[in-house]
Amino acid sequence: MKIRSPRTLTAAAALLGLALTACTSEDPVASDPTGTTPQGETDTIVLGTANFPESEIIGQIWAVALEDAGFEVELSSGIGSREVYLRALEGGSIDLVPEYTGNLTQYFLTEEGDAELAAGSDADEVYALLQDNLPDGTEVGEYAEGESKDAYRVTRELAEEYELVTLADLNNLDQVRIAANPEFEQRPYGPTGLSEVYGVDAEKISMVPISDGGGPLTVVALLAGTAEVADIYTTSPLLDSAGNEVDLVTLEDPEMLILPQNVVPLMRAGELPQEAIDAINGINEHLNTEALVEMNLRNIGEEKAEAPVIARDFVDQHS
Repeated sequence: MKIRSPRTLTAAAALLGLALTACTSEDPVASDPTGTTPQGETDTIVLGTANFPESEIIGQIWAVALEDAGFEVELSSGIGSREVYLRALEGGSIDLVPEYTGNLTQYFLTEEGDAELAAGSDADEVYALLQDNLPDGTEVGEYAEGESKDAYRVTRELAEEYELVTLADLNNLDQVRIAANPEFEQRPYGPTGLSEVYGVDAEKISMVPISDGGGPLTVVALLAGTAEVADIYTTSPLLDSAGNEVDLVTLEDPEMLILPQNVVPLMRAGELPQEAIDAINGINEHLNTEALVEMNLRNIGEEKAEAPVIARDFVDQHS
């Protein structure tokens, strides 16, 4: 199989590799104190992750699954934004990276000058569209059931008082103040989508911008009553500023305003042997949204478990 060791990177890719190695979870020369290439060294699958904890956890899970299947893996952690790690993938300095179907599909459509993905697409439809719009030299494995997507959350007290079950029920409120990242206001599934798809009165809707990605500050805004609704990802642990878990209700989205965001491996086409792809697809069969929430909670909650420990536990549990 033709999967490079990092020692064979081109000069241009090596410059990028300096940034990657600074935050990699494995030293590429740790197994060889002399710094020389040992005889009979096997080729290495270079697995990249984005610069947020969930991507690192998923990457570690795939790394463990690949190693258990007999492959040698180097992890380049915390590469950066989608633009950065896609360049690394296309340039050949990594072979594989965790992605999410909806956002990746929209990214490629935008690159080609196409319109936003319309509401109402299910997971299979988004995946098929992703496959149709992949750049040359890339491919995807099977998508997991687990998805990390935006979700409208309310307190249980508010949901019970105003009979809030679906997004359309937000019309039951006198005002709809949404706690979310500032850019959420411009998203197709933000205020405009609520009005156009669910008929929520636009005059009721306002934004409470909070730049913590649906974290504790956003949760506190709900609990304090400064917002009625919050945008919090489906895989985010629901914690207040003291780290305590809180009970929130996720409003149903029957019209699929918010696109599916299933975890999917994005790979260099033809670089990974089928046995490696099978190992990733196999562990992905167990990677559901509930499991991602639990693992994220272990990572950022009271336990503060490291991603490699979480990954080893997950693979052992499902092997």
